[in-house]
Amino acid sequence: MNIIVTGAAGFIGSHLSERLKSLGHGVIGVDNFNSYYTPTLKKLNADDLEVKGVRIEKRDLVSDSMSDLLEGIEVIFHLAAQPGISAVTPFEHYLNNNIVATNNLLKEAKKSKVKMFINIATSSVYGAHATGNETAETKPTSYYGVTKLAAEQLVLAANRDEGFPAASARLFSVYGERERPEKLYMKLIDSILNDKPFPIREGSQEHIRSYTYVGDIVDGLVLIMENFDKCVGEIFNLGTEQAITTGEGIRIVEELIGKKAIFNVQPRRPGEQSETHANIDKARRILGYNPTTAPRDGLKKEVDWFKEKIWKKIELYQ
Repeated sequence: MNIIVTGAAGFIGSHLSERLKSLGHGVIGVDNFNSYYTPTLKKLNADDLEVKGVRIEKRDLVSDSMSDLLEGIEVIFHLAAQPGISAVTPFEHYLNNNIVATNNLLKEAKKSKVKMFINIATSSVYGAHATGNETAETKPTSYYGVTKLAAEQLVLAANRDEGFPAASARLFSVYGERERPEKLYMKLIDSILNDKPFPIREGSQEHIRSYTYVGDIVDGLVLIMENFDKCVGEIFNLGTEQAITTGEGIRIVEELIGKKAIFNVQPRRPGEQSETHANIDKARRILGYNPTTAPRDGLKKEVDWFKEKIWKKIELYQ
């Protein structure tokens, strides 16, 4: 099939694009290469994808047309977004990059008559305690969660009102190689290896998370595509049922590197989730979804990748 992946130069998008290409699909990756984090990292991801045959196009979904790229496209995976729970990112960035961008892409996708539109949402839509199934009440506590929920509902509204072929996946605490620099494990690994203080939020070591290895997330996204007739109009939680505390995750990384982190305790971040524990009964039942990567195994892959690709080569925090 011919597939477009938005946000393809980012963390999850690059892994998904790589997997889809390895399965024999034609893949166009779209990214705006913005400066939310160092574009050097996205360029590294994009270069790796192009070597493997993924075509990369620089487009901004807020301002640029996608109509020429959508000709002949059968599937869209929509990952492009303003990510993260940030106290400093303006609301307008979330509004534009999550809601406006999704609406623009959706309008063009309807005209092009794609067969599948798979939206990528987040466990942040559930709010402080993301532990229920897909029918649990959504109570987002951050701009990110609010705007990602709105984007998801734009896509599903098109399905309900017009029969547009759409589904949505809510992802839980994804980590692994190519992780964004502001996320926990990338920042932790960088801090330990470079003997820098690690900024940790007050109370966050007790937070419970379904830390899910990116390869297991990609497995679930591919299963949605391959079983799309069962997925139209549906929402699926994708994550692992094995939850650990953030403190346990930090200790695993310390053991893998063989060195302790130096903590710089900072105030609690507004909108932070205190617990995510993925309920994946629906994905397991309908898709046969079965994440298998243990935290230590996935974190070892991330540490090894960081040492090979990033350490002493790319400055992540300028």
